[in-house]
Amino acid sequence: MSIQMINSMDFEEFIDILGNIIENCPLIAATIWSQRPFKDLTDLKKHVFDFIEALPQSGKEGILRCHPDIAGREFEQGTLTPQSQREQREAGLSDLSLEERRRLGHLNSAYKTRFGFPFVIAARLSDKATILKELERRLKNQPAQELSTALEEVLKICHLRLEDIRQSLEDPAKL
Repeated sequence: MSIQMINSMDFEEFIDILGNIIENCPLIAATIWSQRPFKDLTDLKKHVFDFIEALPQSGKEGILRCHPDIAGREFEQGTLTPQSQREQREAGLSDLSLEERRRLGHLNSAYKTRFGFPFVIAARLSDKATILKELERRLKNQPAQELSTALEEVLKICHLRLEDIRQSLEDPAKL
């Protein structure tokens, strides 16, 4: 995809294509649409990252609360966004044993109780064993450290999704 294609999109098309680069947060795409033209994809990503960085802590936590539980109820019911469904499936989370599913459910619950938002990880950069280990490890973080770590994961997911969009717009059959 050329940046010219993105810069020429009307508002609705921009939201339709870029509205889920941050999970369930089309407001971010709506906000950065008005900041066009972008020099390149890196510039677009910088606008997204700057928007998130400028949010108060409650806004940052809100972005994290928009994410689903890893291999949670939405995943099992098939009600995740298409991007999340694919990302979790590719990480092997559709092939969990009963014991892994129970353990993950327990860890997800403990994490949400401790931090107030779901565990977020760029699943595509991992596998189910690593995700479980990372969830256990991050449960020991201090809240401020975990907020920062979780937001770093959101930005990784955003980067991957923007790359997917770039590739799909170069080859419309992938859209």
